[in-house]
Amino acid sequence: METPENQIPFYQTITAKIIMVGLLALFLLIPLSYVQSLIGERAERKKDVVQEVTKSWGTDVHIYGPMLRVPYRVYDKTSILNTTTNKQEISTTQSVAYAYFFPEKLDLKTKIQKDNSLKRGLYNVVVFSADIKSEGSFLNPNFKKLQIDEANVIWDQATILIKTTNLKSSKSDLKLKLNDSTLTFESKANSDKYYDDLESEVFDLKDKKNIAFQFQMKYNGSNSVKFIPVAKNTTVSIDSDWQNPSFEGIFSANTTSKSITKNGFHADWTVSQVNRPFAQEYAEFVPQLNEYLFGVKLIETVDQYQQNERASKYGFLMIGLTFLIFFLIQTISKISIHIFQYGMIGLALVLFYTLLISITEHSTFSIAYGIASSAVIVMLFLYTLSILKSKKFSIFIAVALAALYSFIYVIIQLENYALLVGSIGLFLILGIVMYFSRKIDWDLK
Repeated sequence: METPENQIPFYQTITAKIIMVGLLALFLLIPLSYVQSLIGERAERKKDVVQEVTKSWGTDVHIYGPMLRVPYRVYDKTSILNTTTNKQEISTTQSVAYAYFFPEKLDLKTKIQKDNSLKRGLYNVVVFSADIKSEGSFLNPNFKKLQIDEANVIWDQATILIKTTNLKSSKSDLKLKLNDSTLTFESKANSDKYYDDLESEVFDLKDKKNIAFQFQMKYNGSNSVKFIPVAKNTTVSIDSDWQNPSFEGIFSANTTSKSITKNGFHADWTVSQVNRPFAQEYAEFVPQLNEYLFGVKLIETVDQYQQNERASKYGFLMIGLTFLIFFLIQTISKISIHIFQYGMIGLALVLFYTLLISITEHSTFSIAYGIASSAVIVMLFLYTLSILKSKKFSIFIAVALAALYSFIYVIIQLENYALLVGSIGLFLILGIVMYFSRKIDWDLK
């Protein structure tokens, strides 16, 4: 069968060109995936640097306490066979155990101030200093609830115990004001892998009906500040110049007083005994209560690598839409664009992301995005001007690319409305493509 003279080979048809351009777009996912791997690698590098710096500066600040620690004598009786008389005799041994009592009232006022002074290589590490003021009171401990005979209590050896993380980064002289006296805290070794112990000097507890206390702790820290509501009535107040707090824990901040502004935030918590299911006193052990921690985590909502990662996720969309623009121009204007030229255009679009991440590490994301996108737009404008021989089409492509990059930038910056804006934008782009492609003759000619 002879081929009609007016029928062109399949590889020159519009369908074949669509297939080749589509395959090229899919092939460009390979270098795009390498770029995404590079972004992940740089983000991990930053994470390692941050962990290294915060390890020396200070980590999470968690406070568990204060609690009243009172020793008491324990007598253990054992029956021993006397081999001489062949009779059972009672042997009594004495040891010391400790009872722990939580406060009746605890008020914690905390001020957190951001510190941007730390820098390691390319990375600025965001940390903070925390000033925690605590005051409250203990009632005279009730040993009857613990079934301990008060005759066995060693009243003059009582202490105040505070469990805390990040003790090595404490920056204050730890003094405890107890009624009219002032005591010093000392760090104590323990087997707890999470908390360090601070224990006051001993004092005589006997005949004290009400024990008022005050102390202040200053820390260098990072990531979070949290507390355990040990008192029957615990109130916590936090003020900070941090703009992006994340309130965490099973106890929510008071909605009437919570406020977040561009200058920082303020939050209050009120927790009573009926809100937390644990007792006020314990014998011989301190309970593990980490599940009741609450407070604030100081976060960066979207850091530079997260923004780069989000931008790279739109890489295939950017390549696909750009190819579509070139393809429509080629089809409407009857200008031939070789598949190699499509490849050069695609590589320029992929190179945008390597430029973006490299410039971001030395500047802000917004400046880097503007420089990288402008460089790619100028490059593709000059390239298309040389291959299309049309200033009108080259300007149109430059304007279209600028609009696409602006659209992607807006989506990256948005948090709550990113999906909504992205969906509406893509819907409008589809409508525009449908409008300009409505008169294209798709017949194989």
